[in-house]
Formats: sequence, C-alpha cells, structure tokens
Amino acid sequence: MAEFTMELNDEQKEVRDWLHGFAADVIRPAAAEWDEREETPWPVIQEAAKVGIYSLDFYAQQYFDPTGLGIPMAMEELFWGDAGIALSIVGTGLAAVGVLANGTEEQIGTWIPQMYGDASDVKVAAFCSSEPDAGSDVASMRTRAVYDEAKDEWVLNGTKTWATNGGIANVHVVVAVVDPDLGSKGHASFIVPPGTAGLSQGQKFKKHGIRASHTAEVVLDNVRVPGSCLLGGKEKLDERLARARERARSGGERVKNAAMATFEASRPAVGAMAVGTARAAYEVALDYAVTREQFGRAIVDNQGVAFQLADMRTSIDAARLLVWRASWMAVNGKPFTAAEGSMSKLFASETAKKVTGQAIQILGGNGYTREYPVERMHRDAAIYTIFEGTSEIQRLVIARTLAGVPIR
Repeated sequence: MAEFTMELNDEQKEVRDWLHGFAADVIRPAAAEWDEREETPWPVIQEAAKVGIYSLDFYAQQYFDPTGLGIPMAMEELFWGDAGIALSIVGTGLAAVGVLANGTEEQIGTWIPQMYGDASDVKVAAFCSSEPDAGSDVASMRTRAVYDEAKDEWVLNGTKTWATNGGIANVHVVVAVVDPDLGSKGHASFIVPPGTAGLSQGQKFKKHGIRASHTAEVVLDNVRVPGSCLLGGKEKLDERLARARERARSGGERVKNAAMATFEASRPAVGAMAVGTARAAYEVALDYAVTREQFGRAIVDNQGVAFQLADMRTSIDAARLLVWRASWMAVNGKPFTAAEGSMSKLFASETAKKVTGQAIQILGGNGYTREYPVERMHRDAAIYTIFEGTSEIQRLVIARTLAGVPIR
C-alpha cells in the first residue's frame, strides 16, 4: 500500500508538466472556437492520440498509479486547459471505467481498445446510465434488458439521456434493468458493439457550458447484443441477483450495482476536473488583478480584491487535498466510511462554481465578455454540481453514510 503524500514523485511531475504543456499549447488556443461551434473537437482529440494522451495505455498508467494521484493530476491539468475539450478527450474514460469495474479480463481486453481506436482513426465511447425520469434516482431506471435464452442474446429497450458521446460513440456501455423487483440492485451493464441495429442518437443537447463535448439521448429499440456483452457474465449476474433477493432490504449494506460502481470510481476524478477549472479562473483573475490599475494602483492592492483571491486559492487547495485523499483511499482499498469520495466531488464542484464567479467579479465588465476566458469557465463550472451526482445527492450520500443509513 502506498503512503499518502502531498508531493508528486519525479515521474508524476514529468507527466504533469507534459500534460500542462499540451493543455497550454493545444487545448487552450482552440477552446473559444470549439465552444462557439458546439461540436466535438476531433482534430484536438487526434492530436491527443498522436502524443499518447488519448489512449488506453496512458489511461491505464494513470488509473493503476499506486499513489492514486495519476488520474486526478491528469484531470486537473487537462481541464485547466478547457473543460469542454478536455471532457471530449476524457469522456471515453467513464465508459472504460464501467468496463474495468464490472467486466471480465476478456471483456476489458476486447472492448476498451475499440473505445479509443488509434491515432489514425480515433474513436470515442459512451456510458449510458441517466434516463429522462431517472437521473440521480437510479432505482427508477426503466431501460430493460431481457435475456433470450434460445439465442443467447440480451434485448435492450429504452431511452438514455445526458450521455457524453451518445450516438457518436463506437462502443456504448448501457446500464439496464434485469430484475425490476430489486430496484437498483437489479441492474446490469451491457456492451453495445459498433453498428448494432436498433441503437440511434436522439436529441443532441445545446448546453450552457462544456459545449465542445457532445451530449445526447441514446434510443434503444429492440437492440440485440450477444450474451458475451453482459459485463461480468451471466453466471456472476445470476449469483449477484440471488444474493440480492435473499438479502433484500437488509439494513446497512452499501448498494452495489453497475451504475453506482462506476460513479464511485469516478467521483474524485470529477472533483479533479473542477479543481482544474477553478485553478484556471483563479490564475486569470490573479494576473488581471496584478496588472490592472485603477486610481493609480493595481487593483490587487484593494482589500476587497485581495481577500477574494486569498479565499479562492485557499478553497482550490482544500478541494485538491480532498480529491487526492479520496483518490489515494480508492486505489489502496480504503473504505469510504465517511463518504470521502462524495466529499471530494461536492467541495471541489462548489469551489469551481464559486471561484469562477469570483473571477468574473474581479475582471468586472471584461469578465462578462467572451473576450476573456472566465466567462466560459463560469459556464463550464456549472456542470460539476450537476453531473455524476448533484451536490444535493452528494450531501445525501455523506449524511446517510455518517448516520449509518443504507443508501438506496
């Protein structure tokens, strides 16, 4: 087990500096254009693939970093560049985590490479969990998966929403209900291979922020996938469902289901994304405050501005520490006895939203225009308190964990 440390080692620092350079030289100059276009920045993703950032190997190296700091460090630097483009680069990772968390070794080796493609032909993947009537309330999911034993196929029907890369993905990972009587414990995850009949893109959403990231509905109309596309396999599913039926409504046990397993693994990473956006806005505001003069002196000499900057930096550092702690705990098998993963996501998300708003205030009228990036950063930051569990849901998870109440 790796010791918890607040100091990156030499190898991690080298990776951090490399990512920062890519974010500064490639991502940030393209940010305003792709935000305006509201399209997937395929050329930037391809550049990321060429240098090895958009690849299974890079993601695996960071994911299996024994300190747990590889993923949050990478997320912070990329999202420091731009949240929308960075999400287009890392969005495939959520689907990959879904396979890593629930799949067999054969499924991991088969499907994750197809999610990324290669530098000459980049692909993306989508994780499809939320539905029009089931976002935070995963127990209300309606998408059904029915097993056709005669053909050893699963038949999927339903509509998913808010899916990053939904409809344009090469591989879709879909969470569906296999036993509605078990609520969230009756869910399973399925791979929908490229070109599968019956899967189509529904509405593409025009969003307030992260506009370079494609978000859409995914419609599943009698989608048939082979039995081998059930993540983890049918034997494992049957065993899990049998245990769930026996222990239905048992007190105090943490819910374990396909969607929750993925979100548990990814929440600190989302916190790191928020830290990156907050840090970017803070740096713009600090530079502006030092160089902008009013009444014959730099505005940073005004206590009202200086104290805001002090609070901004303090909150960003505190958020990073919570994210790093949760990431270290997760990779070293430490249980989240106080919902530390949700804590990190909650605090970092709220910090990003507040800090980007403060940055606009410090820049004044300039901050409200698209000539300066803090306006875009503020729009982007709003998503962190919403996706992968709203701030309200994070607080609910934390409170119930502290009280020892089951999370349903």
